[in-house]
Amino acid sequence: MAIRIVRLGSPRAADEGLRIGTVRRPPRGVPKAEFATQNWYDVWFPNLAPSVETMKLGQHATTPAEWGAFIKKYRAEMATPEANHSIALLAALSRDSNFSVGCYCENETHCHRSVLRELLLEHGALLADTPST
Repeated sequence: MAIRIVRLGSPRAADEGLRIGTVRRPPRGVPKAEFATQNWYDVWFPNLAPSVETMKLGQHATTPAEWGAFIKKYRAEMATPEANHSIALLAALSRDSNFSVGCYCENETHCHRSVLRELLLEHGALLADTPST
């Protein structure tokens, strides 16, 4: 059992389980009824997405210092009690269930899901080996 960190919209792994979208907004131009069938997500969970302000900071980061500022701000948002409890819950569920969390970004290393991966590990989550796309 484990969590996979995925790019939303990518093909699903055979044993991936429920796909959770940790994004601020649903996919544009996709009918809600088709989110799951088009491999976006089964459940939308914006609680673990960066705030709009923080998301823009990350999208516009072009230097290591700017990316570091994004990470610091996103980690601060995830340190709130609500977000921290959500991360702890997913980490605990990873010991008994297969599921995935993800975002739309093409490059995980320049996406909040790279930080979410670290936060889940810090909370004791079991993570499946997945490519960093």
